[in-house]
Parts: sequence; structure tokens; C-alpha cells
Amino acid sequence: MKRLPQFVSLLAVVALSVSLAYWAMQLFKAPQRPINPPAVPVVQDASVEAGASLFGGQVSVATASNYQLKGVVAASNGRRSVAIISTDGKPSVAVPEGTEVVPGVTVQEVHARHVLLQDGGVSKRIDLVADDKALALPAMLPGAATTPAPAPATNLVPPPLPMETQPRSGAMMPAAPPVTTVTPPPSN
Repeated sequence: MKRLPQFVSLLAVVALSVSLAYWAMQLFKAPQRPINPPAVPVVQDASVEAGASLFGGQVSVATASNYQLKGVVAASNGRRSVAIISTDGKPSVAVPEGTEVVPGVTVQEVHARHVLLQDGGVSKRIDLVADDKALALPAMLPGAATTPAPAPATNLVPPPLPMETQPRSGAMMPAAPPVTTVTPPPSN
């Protein structure tokens, strides 16, 4: 029991030290900084073309910027197709499929609305340039007639008339046209 007052004094000093440390930290602490939320990672949607090469598909096609596709003559069987291409603003040139546009750039495929070029192992797609004059309405062009064009005839044969199997009661038959006979004049 002799040590009980010393132990209580020790506990009182420890409690006083903890209390003083707490209140000193509350009094002299720095203001709390605002916490920024963590940055949300940007998730890009996976394109189908990105995975196409895994299963034997074509690699993504780059867009060619110094070529303009002015026109296409696409053959029905895919052979002997011709692309009309303008390079770097120069006059348009007709280039058959499989030949070079410029040295190192070959026309790989010709489709109805685009052309694929092979440029050093990289496929470049050129889309057909839309001609604003061709897309304009005929009434908007200068010198065009203001009357609308007639609608195209889609069915030139009239539909068959329904056939009657029984004559109607009380229906009158049309009168037969009068028959005239010509008799030769009597000869003397």
C-alpha cells in the first residue's frame, strides 16, 4: 500500500500530460487543407476494329490527308476498277486498281464510296468527296425549270378488271350496233 499514492500520482501526471498535449494540438494546429477527389481515369471505348486483327481481320485503316477521291468507276466483279484521285491539289488522275498513284503508294481496293491505298505497308482510306452541286435540288440550280418533274411511272399495265360470272337481274344488255348492207344498183 505504500506504493499506491505514488502510482496514482504517476497516473495523474500522465493524464495531465496527455490533456495538455491534446489541447495544445487543438490550439496550434494548421487549418485543414481541402482534399481533392482522386482523378477519374478516362476509359476509352474499345473499338471493334482494334480487336479485328486478333481474329484475322484488317488492321485499322488510317485516313489519307493529301489525297482526294473525286470519283470511282467500280466494276461489278471487282476487277478493272478505276479510282479518280487528286494528289496535293493537282489535277485528277484516273488510276486503275493495283497501280501506283505516286511512287510507293498503290491503289489496293476500289469500292463504291471509298478507296484503300497501300502506303509503305499502311492502309489508308479515302472517302468519296461529296459534290455540293450534285447534291443541290434541281430547283435551286440557276436556269432550272420551276415546275416539278413528273413522277416516274412504276406500273404501266393497268390492273385486270374483275370478271362477272352471272348476269345481274334486270340488267339490260347494250343494243347491238345497226348493221347496214350495201346492195349494188340493178344493172340493165
